[in-house]
Amino acid sequence: MNYRNAKYLMGASLVEQLPDDYGIEVAFAGRSNAGKSSALNALTEQKKLARVSKTPGRTQLINLFTLEEHKRLVDLPGYGYAKVSEKIKASWQKTLEMYLTTRQCLKGIVLLVDSRHPIKDFDCMMIEAAVGRDLNLHVLLTKADKLKNAEKAKAERLMRDYLKQLRVRDNISFQLFSAQTGTGLEKFKQKLDAWYELPFIELNDGIEEN
Repeated sequence: MNYRNAKYLMGASLVEQLPDDYGIEVAFAGRSNAGKSSALNALTEQKKLARVSKTPGRTQLINLFTLEEHKRLVDLPGYGYAKVSEKIKASWQKTLEMYLTTRQCLKGIVLLVDSRHPIKDFDCMMIEAAVGRDLNLHVLLTKADKLKNAEKAKAERLMRDYLKQLRVRDNISFQLFSAQTGTGLEKFKQKLDAWYELPFIELNDGIEEN
């Protein structure tokens, strides 16, 4: 897959505003300071595909990017540090949950977790949601360039122990990653390539077919 071909398609505040539910979507999720935009930009080799802001929580829409026909990247709203009202935060969470539970073309979730800190409640919620729906999920332990080797090993051990506790299947995986140095980028691309090769439903004259 040539991720450099990624082009902005649209932004939606509600699931109902998204394109027809067919093809393959891979969604990026993470707390607002986990490095989601940086990872998207590193993946696509485009410095401004996803806007990196000094103000966490800037992504307030479900942003879609096309890769090839029927294949899309999805940037979900960051969660946790946005300076907005609780009402808006609750609305974002409802939209996020609806997307995860109803979007049939969603073939995988990339969850970005800051490797320097313990896993947070939101991260646990995302992993458990993926397990509950039997969705493919790949955790990027971001900002690995800021860790010493012993700290990297600890971050991996903590994530491995958490997943073992959940008794997850082999469709849940994780790796260390750095958008700044490119650490883990090729391994990450291989994971996404496999997801984009999965079977999907096509639309043929308005009729869904396998």
